[in-house]
Amino acid sequence: MPARILETAIYADNLAETAAFYEEVLGLERFAGVEGRHVFFRVEGGVFLIFRPAATRVPPTAGALPVPPHGPEGQGHVCFAASAAEIERWRARLDAAGVAIESDFEWPQGGRSIYFRDPAGNSVEFAEPRIWGL
Repeated sequence: MPARILETAIYADNLAETAAFYEEVLGLERFAGVEGRHVFFRVEGGVFLIFRPAATRVPPTAGALPVPPHGPEGQGHVCFAASAAEIERWRARLDAAGVAIESDFEWPQGGRSIYFRDPAGNSVEFAEPRIWGL
C-alpha cells in the first residue's frame, strides 16, 4: 500500500486567475510554474498542482521529460485537512474574500467539512481528518 499522497492536481483553463486564488485567498506558497501550462504549490507533506488541460494533453516533445499527457474535462475536487478551529478561520477568510460557501455540514461519523468553488469551478473542501477516521 502506498504510504501517502505526494501530489494532487486540479485543472483550470483560466490558469492565472485560479493560481492567484490559491495564492491570495488560501495563502499557498507557489514554488514553480510554466506560464500557460502549470503552477505548483507547496502544501505540508506534499505538492498541489494546477494544470491547464489544453497544454498538458499535448504529448511531450523529443528530449522533454516523458510525462504522459493528461487533462480531464469538467470540475475536479481537492480537500485540505483542517481542524474544527481552522475551519472556522477559513470560513471567515473566505467570507471576507467574497467566496461563497457551497456547503457546511457535520458528517454522520463525525467531523466537519466546508465546500466552495475556485475560479475554475473546481470543488474545494476543508475538512477535519476524522471524516476519514484519521
